Amino acid sequence: MSHDHLIEMLDLDAEVLHDYHHDLIAWVGREAADRPRVLDLGAGSGTGALALARELPGSRITAVDVSPEMLAHLRSRADAAGLGDRVDVVEADLDQPWPDFGPVDVVWAASSMHHMADPGQALAAAFGALRPGGRLVIAELDSFPRFLTGTPDEALEDRGHAAMDRRRHDAGLHMHENWGERITRAGFTEVTERHFAIDLEAPLPAAATRYAEVTLGRMRHGLAESLPETDLAALDDVVAGLAERDDLSVRTERTAWLAYR
Repeated sequence: MSHDHLIEMLDLDAEVLHDYHHDLIAWVGREAADRPRVLDLGAGSGTGALALARELPGSRITAVDVSPEMLAHLRSRADAAGLGDRVDVVEADLDQPWPDFGPVDVVWAASSMHHMADPGQALAAAFGALRPGGRLVIAELDSFPRFLTGTPDEALEDRGHAAMDRRRHDAGLHMHENWGERITRAGFTEVTERHFAIDLEAPLPAAATRYAEVTLGRMRHGLAESLPETDLAALDDVVAGLAERDDLSVRTERTAWLAYR
């Protein structure tokens, strides 16, 4: 699936799960220093970077990602929002030695730590980039969004998620790490954990239906070699018919950790 579809999925995640993102950003805003320097690791399409820039007046955000397409999209969004003068973008592979980002006041890593080849090394680098008293924030997915719960297609979606979980495991992604323990082991203190259970019932707005189309389409694309032809055909039918349905919901769980250097 193209970068354009991934960017659209990330942007829709922020729009559809607005309350979750707002609560998380507001929590960080209450804890952050005045006029902080913020380092956004694996910034993606810019949801966190732009929300932090809005929430924290006088802040300066350095958004880091390995994808130039993501960073170009983020830069365009920042400029369009009038935030371009406070948001810098840096193309870097965070599995390699980091550029000199520090000292910063907040390190933000939303749905990015599980991609790191060596999370311990990444946490050590984050610790080194922070000022004494700085904040680390990690937000991760406990479960990927489900849209077909309680419908005749629930079992099909479950099989797709099980196959995607196997692919992520085989790829070495760190999906179910004990991040609180890892954060403490890296030298951070006062670790606070918050769990977010997201349950949006039908009927959903148009943006949520599009979110389901892009997300399930991405699942179908990723599982082209992993699911039986019958399931692939059924997924094609489901994705093609989502715009006509009124029984879709959005269910997902996420956890965030905030800690001090």
